[in-house]
Amino acid sequence: MYKLFIRPIFFLFDPEKIHHFTFGMIKIMTKIPFVSTIIRKYYTINDNRLERNLFGLTFKNPVGLAAGFDKNAVLYNELSDFGFGFIEIGTVTPVGQEGNPKKRLFRLKDDQGIINRMGFNNEGVAAAVSQLKKNKGKVIIGGNIGKNTNTNPENYTEDYVSCFKSLHPYVDYFVLNVSCPNVSSHAKLEDAGYLKELITEVQILNNQEVKAKPILLKIAPDLNTNQLDEIISLVNETKIDGVIASNTSVNREGLKATQKQLDEIGNGGLSGQPVKDRSTRVIKYLAEQSKKAFPIIGVGGIHSAVDAIEKIEAGADLVQIYTGFIYEGPSLIKDINKAILAKYN
Repeated sequence: MYKLFIRPIFFLFDPEKIHHFTFGMIKIMTKIPFVSTIIRKYYTINDNRLERNLFGLTFKNPVGLAAGFDKNAVLYNELSDFGFGFIEIGTVTPVGQEGNPKKRLFRLKDDQGIINRMGFNNEGVAAAVSQLKKNKGKVIIGGNIGKNTNTNPENYTEDYVSCFKSLHPYVDYFVLNVSCPNVSSHAKLEDAGYLKELITEVQILNNQEVKAKPILLKIAPDLNTNQLDEIISLVNETKIDGVIASNTSVNREGLKATQKQLDEIGNGGLSGQPVKDRSTRVIKYLAEQSKKAFPIIGVGGIHSAVDAIEKIEAGADLVQIYTGFIYEGPSLIKDINKAILAKYN
């Protein structure tokens, strides 16, 4: 029903406007008695064989929602009814910011992709904390954190530390987002020396807490093998808990969209089917070269159960969807979990 009736209507409107409309619609619908129960009954698979235990957490199933969808943690309780095993909120910055000028979100319908240059638009960490205090405990929550756009390079770490301290009591794991192509000083955020400094600082704070939380690093799909080798060495050296592979891509090769269309859209991070093979390549390389020394969450171009299984076969322990959720609808989560049960149990 989603792909036949709902998606064609949604795709008639501006992507960012329809995103906010959908949030409002889900909020209203789930306030109607029994609607949440009906949604959970239809979309959720409750089977202990789907459970995954990673970095001290038990995920009820391996299918999560990637960061960027529920930036301000306003809909995670309602979204959990669709069967997700975990939901990642953010990217959250210390202070709220508007992000880049609109229009900044674009569909590539023929490619089943999206280009965005949102620029970490969010209401800030205090607003996220306020929303997370309403957590009903139905799903594991990840906190994806980043820096404010106007922060000076010498203060980048302070931004991550600020978000980490504020969110620590309210999320189950953290993601250091250092690979978004829509933020300034992108090069510094992927410099191995700086990453070691950042991870070390956050881990010192983490170890001072009563209960340390897992910390993961989110990397780009465009890294070459030398850069991926650096990531493996960095994980081994810092003992960070895992890697999310991968973020959006700046690569435009192999698209069905015309050059004119791409020129009209301009810069931004590409997600969806066009990055499927790139992210899988990164997952496979990390898993093989590290001999599966650390957990990997696979994300990028998962639009079907087959795509998800491909990520798992490449070495992913968990998977996340985002663009596939928009193109394929909420039944995608159930389809993936059913396929995992059929293949591995």
